[in-house]
Amino acid sequence: MQTRKPMRPALLSLAIVATLAWGGTASAAAPLIPPQGYSAPIEKMKTGDNDFRCGPVPQPYTGSLVFRSKYEGSDKARATLNLRAEEAFRDSTKDITDLERGVSKVVMQYMRDGRPEQLDCALNMMTTWAKADALESQDYNHTGKSMRKWALGSLSSAYLRLKFSDSRPLANHQEQAREIEAWFSKLADQVIVDWSNLPLEKINNHSYWAAWSVMSTAVATNRRDLFDWAVKEFKVAANQVDPQGFLPNEVKRRQRALAYHNYALPPLAMIASFAQANGVDLRQENNGALKRLADRVLEGVRDPDEFAAKGGEKQDMTDLKKDPKFAWLEPYCSLYNCDQQVLEEKHEKQPFKTFRLGGDLTRVYDPSHDKDHNK
Repeated sequence: MQTRKPMRPALLSLAIVATLAWGGTASAAAPLIPPQGYSAPIEKMKTGDNDFRCGPVPQPYTGSLVFRSKYEGSDKARATLNLRAEEAFRDSTKDITDLERGVSKVVMQYMRDGRPEQLDCALNMMTTWAKADALESQDYNHTGKSMRKWALGSLSSAYLRLKFSDSRPLANHQEQAREIEAWFSKLADQVIVDWSNLPLEKINNHSYWAAWSVMSTAVATNRRDLFDWAVKEFKVAANQVDPQGFLPNEVKRRQRALAYHNYALPPLAMIASFAQANGVDLRQENNGALKRLADRVLEGVRDPDEFAAKGGEKQDMTDLKKDPKFAWLEPYCSLYNCDQQVLEEKHEKQPFKTFRLGGDLTRVYDPSHDKDHNK
């Protein structure tokens, strides 16, 4: 066996200096982490009778990402639903949405029950799609690239619960974790291509959701370049918020202006929360734009007249009657001291479960008020 020669003093000194310098660089670039609530351990390791059934894995979607829009035939406002086109869209994207919902649901069940078969089920769904190079098509339209970023955000944010839990559920699943993270990484690179360099008049809630999917993936894969891109896109969004708290490109949605302002808040609040966890405070961007936007939306929900005047039409409040649409309140109230009225409204709507943000956000951000998480 070959023996290593002792290092000469001069070379030893240089090696120590190099090691210290490297250590300084490494500590400066600390690993990316999610907000503290993602470290929550599995609630209870259940044994005995088990009625859990995984079900079949949705067929990996490897085809062209060209889909019909549910607003097909609408005017520039893109606010009038085309029911026939929507049905075609739902049908053609069913496997993708089933995967998003399925992974989110099973991860939530696993974090509650801790059954190994639940973990196996979630990981198998994701690795099956990863091995098939699903959702990677270069043939896509606006609706197709929208589905890609939504799916990435849903899956990567559910996966964060597994990766960062103090119970370390992935400890014995390292190969699957590598496959999943490599796939997320490829999808995130493509999402950046899909949503970069758009003119300001084209940057709206879709770009914010794209940035959220990249932020979630950045933390899941510890990629600082993805993190930086998401932060940059947040700043673009924040600088679109006008002094009154309106987003001009969402005002264009006329009768859905308020609903789309509200829809812009979940990805922006999540990005700000994840940035804060990694030492980047985005709350002051454009003179407190995020708070200004949130205040405007909350006022609009209570009295939509200003949005009606701004959008030119009476507001469609259908989506705003659905509690999960306000899931953004969880990360938002971790960033700001929400007043008593907002906290009461939040508690009335809890728990907030939405697969596009990775599942049960109340369990992550406000577990003491998660009155219903066992449902």
